[in-house]
Amino acid sequence: MTSLGKELLAAAQEEKEAMLDLLTDLIRIESPTDVPESQGPIQARLAQELDGLGFRVRKIPGKTTGGSILGIPRGRVRGRPAQLLLGHCDTVWAQGTLETMPLVLDGDRLRGPGAFDMKAGLTQIVVALRILRRLGMDPAVTPVVLVNSDEEIGSPESVKHIRRLARRVVRAWIPEPGMGPEGKLKTTRKGWSRFTVQVVGKAAHAGLDPRGGASAILELANVIQTLHGMTDLEAGVTVNVGVISGGTRSNVIAADASAEVDVRVLTSDQAEDIRTRILELTSTVPGTHLHIREGGTVPPLEGTPRNRALWEAARVAGLDLGLALEEETAGGGSDGNTTSQYTATLDGLGAVGDGAHAPHEFIFVGRHVERCALLARLLLLGP
Repeated sequence: MTSLGKELLAAAQEEKEAMLDLLTDLIRIESPTDVPESQGPIQARLAQELDGLGFRVRKIPGKTTGGSILGIPRGRVRGRPAQLLLGHCDTVWAQGTLETMPLVLDGDRLRGPGAFDMKAGLTQIVVALRILRRLGMDPAVTPVVLVNSDEEIGSPESVKHIRRLARRVVRAWIPEPGMGPEGKLKTTRKGWSRFTVQVVGKAAHAGLDPRGGASAILELANVIQTLHGMTDLEAGVTVNVGVISGGTRSNVIAADASAEVDVRVLTSDQAEDIRTRILELTSTVPGTHLHIREGGTVPPLEGTPRNRALWEAARVAGLDLGLALEEETAGGGSDGNTTSQYTATLDGLGAVGDGAHAPHEFIFVGRHVERCALLARLLLLGP
């Protein structure tokens, strides 16, 4: 541990109670993605904190979501490069969840809906900036903060703002939860895509005219097996049919059937290969036809040279704090997948704990003090 690391950790420890106050405030403000008006109070609370840290905060309204807030330092030095701190204030938890899943501080564990994913990460952004302000340390790369409210549904409205900012910054820090009990950083994330396969057949009476119809369900069964056959676990590729529907009655040969498909990949090349194979599927049951539609797509966060360089810089910086950082691949995506297409990105910098989207969701408070100091140290990295 270096003298700088000791100084940052000491400042983080001094901020511990204020950190807990802010985090508990954020948890108490329930903010489900599908209730846009619920995002206003938590965004206002964060805006208040950022304003007190010298940021000019602008609300970016959403059309069908709760929108985003963007914080830029008032005294930003012209020509100085910028770095992005990116988080989301929406959760998967419905309003009223606190009644059955209350906020509880149990020793070193803080439990509550959204604590781990990712209200602790939002608190971490604020506290890291507080630490630097407390110590009078001015980063050579200007921090810019964006908090959106639609990440849990794939950021459909905020993605354009994320792309715009990612193109203008030298790096992006994503304080999403760390992985596992070690809090490993997420240096790669799988990309995902969605497809809907619709099969059109021909209806007929199953008993009176079994040869007069063409079963969409039979064809869909063939398609499902073909799709699952595209999975290659060793290569990190999974193709899963998660929802199926079709038919009307058991004595009617089905004239229609459909399936919803989830694809996860580690590389863009894999994504394009699977996409081509799915779109080129053809029916094998006579009299049936396939109609395949593409849904949402999020590119993978890959181990590009700039991402590897950022990870290595972060790993070395962590040693200043006595932290032996580790890395991991995440099966799910985040907004870091998007920023990675345009700038160096490091994800999983947030809380150490467990239970994202689960009733036992919690963070380790002591480890979060370390993570706040870590983010403050990373913000001090040069361009």
